[in-house]
Amino acid sequence: MEVTIDKQYPIPASDKACWQVLSNITELATCMPGAAITEQVDDTHYKGTVKVKVGPATASFAGDIEVLGVDEQARQIRLLGKGADKGGSSASMELTATIETVDENNVTLTGKADVIVNGKFAQFGGRMMTSVSDMILKQFADNFSVKAQAAASAAAPTGSAASDGEADAAGSEQSAAHSAESGAPAKTVTTKATEAPKMQTELNGLAIAWMLVKNFFARLFGKKT
Repeated sequence: MEVTIDKQYPIPASDKACWQVLSNITELATCMPGAAITEQVDDTHYKGTVKVKVGPATASFAGDIEVLGVDEQARQIRLLGKGADKGGSSASMELTATIETVDENNVTLTGKADVIVNGKFAQFGGRMMTSVSDMILKQFADNFSVKAQAAASAAAPTGSAASDGEADAAGSEQSAAHSAESGAPAKTVTTKATEAPKMQTELNGLAIAWMLVKNFFARLFGKKT
């Protein structure tokens, strides 16, 4: 069974930071929750695993990744991933990911994936597999966004941060001086740090299972999810 997913995701980071993540296969692989590169065979071939946890149960898939093409000028990469479990079921995905610049600090990540499944996965039907593949790509894009934003922050100049810090210090001194003159107690101004977005380190098996259950009953009773 084969399904095709073509999606676009907004990423709040520069194209340079996004390309830094996209062109690094080892870094890119960790954007897939539960995935890890275990061996680099050569410049274009890698071996890895994907773990899916559903409640107390964990399934592990061993697979291979092949880099089909890298176009730095077009900000595009093409990958082919294949995997199988111990039960004989297998899946493959050819992914084309492209970064399209929106402005200086925003891009659109376009992902087109052709997914082929065999064995027990094929029994879910095309509509269910489309929903599951869509969910997995969304998790991948969310993690990609986290890594791209981190890369952009690391590359950002520190001058502006230092200036902001000096301005905050000057403001605190002025506030303290004013309080001393008026006899009022000095107020301490604290700035709440923005919480950084977090990576999804596990493939959301429960969400996938729930999606399959919803689609099953929707198809059974003739309703759309």
